Amino acid sequence: MRGPVDGRGPVDGRGRACREGEQLDWLTVELRQLEYFVAVAEERHFTKAAQRLMVSQSGLSASVRSLERELGSALFVRTTRSVELTGAGRALLGEATRTLAGARAAKEAVAAVQGLLRGSLAVGTEQCVTVDVGALLARFRARHEQVEVRLRQAGSAVLAQDVADGRLDLAFITLPGPPPDGVRLVPLTREPMVLLCHPSHRLAGAASVRWGELAGETFVDWHQDWGARRLTDGAFAADGTTRRVALEVYDVHTLIDLVRHGLGVAVVPRPISRKEQASSLAAVPLAGGAPLWEVSVALPDGDRSGPAARELLTYLGHEPEAGGRRGDPVASVVPPPSGRGKRAPVRATGTARVRTGRSKGAPGRAR
Repeated sequence: MRGPVDGRGPVDGRGRACREGEQLDWLTVELRQLEYFVAVAEERHFTKAAQRLMVSQSGLSASVRSLERELGSALFVRTTRSVELTGAGRALLGEATRTLAGARAAKEAVAAVQGLLRGSLAVGTEQCVTVDVGALLARFRARHEQVEVRLRQAGSAVLAQDVADGRLDLAFITLPGPPPDGVRLVPLTREPMVLLCHPSHRLAGAASVRWGELAGETFVDWHQDWGARRLTDGAFAADGTTRRVALEVYDVHTLIDLVRHGLGVAVVPRPISRKEQASSLAAVPLAGGAPLWEVSVALPDGDRSGPAARELLTYLGHEPEAGGRRGDPVASVVPPPSGRGKRAPVRATGTARVRTGRSKGAPGRAR
């Protein structure tokens, strides 16, 4: 592979002419070095990173030191107890992650042309989205045993950024507002938000409740990374009503338990109020047009989805929602594979809308 040239022949990244046989600086970084660097950056620990990659710690440390020499900058601040990224390390992390994702996609694309599906599939999901993610992944793995399936559960804001940075191939999220740059959202279903409260609460028997009536209540809610929390915060702010979130949790079942014990009320997506664990609680509609909780699949913008991700998406048209209840179906869109693939896209079941970040790449679109 040759580098850029001018009238003098090949030049390096600083515009200097290279001597015959000299390797260009910007070509000396290896993918394995970037893989080791990303593992250490994510684990914040050399030993844990080596265990994760199943390599010796000495070999991993030597590779990272070699990378630092190549780049001419320290990437980590090392202490006896922790490892932290330097400014240069933070700058490299996003690019390194995207480079590795691109390399994996290139390898998988070649395998797909050969009629093979292999490599890895990294999926993210927020808890209790209206997609049976477990059934979806089980079905996929049963048909494609050579693909390593990985799953991460977190808040929607974190997962959307992971898709943007190339750490996830796709994610099932509920994200109000625009996605990060480089990510497009294909909506799947919408559900209204409702008030969830103890049956003895003063509002339990109401036909509906206005935002202002909730001003003095104690609230149970999820972490601010969760899509439902952001949606509720936005609705209260738009109404001009101040509320107090005294109990902040990271999972649906704990939220329901706290409301069941009378420790507070919660504004939740309607499917949460229909869970068996919440059957003894009161669900009250919100007056004046409740905000809609929208479940979407977050994908890399443009045509950057790998073959495994595209294959998984073909199953969405056949997956029932959790609990057997369907919300307002917005779309079941499958991006077709690039080139002459044999898989046909699932027909849309509603009006497809795609929200994208302000990426400079090709705009996302439903096809």
